[in-house]
Amino acid sequence: MHLAYPAVLSVLLFCTGLYGVLARRNAILVLMSVELMLNAVNLNLVAFDVWLRDTLHTGQALTLFTIAIAAAEIGIGLAIVLMVYRNRGTSDIDKLRDTAEGQEPAEAAAPAEKAEATA
Repeated sequence: MHLAYPAVLSVLLFCTGLYGVLARRNAILVLMSVELMLNAVNLNLVAFDVWLRDTLHTGQALTLFTIAIAAAEIGIGLAIVLMVYRNRGTSDIDKLRDTAEGQEPAEAAAPAEKAEATA
């Protein structure tokens, strides 16, 4: 088996996932793009394992660990996204970032206003 075919496919999958992480605004689509990137890594691990003809099958073992970590990451990530959606009403990353940045000056101004009110 030629190593170039799975390597090129892996690069294309990884670049597609990277574009999804950088360009998407929806948190669920960002999580899906991260999964696409992890699958590209898995494809590379298995391809190099087959190409090197490793007797311990280290690449396949690492792939199993990566799949387990990806499953845990998606479970926790979806739970966080669902909680944020229930609390804020949106899963748009830019809106969530704006509301988080917008609250900091208001919280910093609140103690100053309290100090002026008591004086």
